[in-house]
Amino acid sequence: MSNHFHLIWQILGEHSRKDVQRDFLKFTGQQILKHLRNKNAAILTELLVNAKDRKYQVWERNSLSISILKPKVFWQKIDYIHYNPLKSRLCKNQEDYKYSKYSSVRFYEMNGQDWDFLVHYKD
Repeated sequence: MSNHFHLIWQILGEHSRKDVQRDFLKFTGQQILKHLRNKNAAILTELLVNAKDRKYQVWERNSLSISILKPKVFWQKIDYIHYNPLKSRLCKNQEDYKYSKYSSVRFYEMNGQDWDFLVHYKD
């Protein structure tokens, strides 16, 4: 998607969803800003907020996060993620989507293994 992404993740250990989500958003936001600064990217000005506690804001303040407790819901979310680029008319086939190489669609539907950290939901 051009302005957002979807992610299904599992919390391991005694971590809380709130803490994991906060740390994920903080780390990825810092990495994105670092990359944009190094590239002198024009989009950086669009992220400028000059708030009391931050100069830039990468992520929305209240990202949607839900618990997935049943396999049926899991597969519903996977299907939504995998077919969202098609429904949004960003491509005609999943494999043609610009970011399919970085997506779980390659893992689940094309048997690709580009990411070491992706594991099958049954594992």
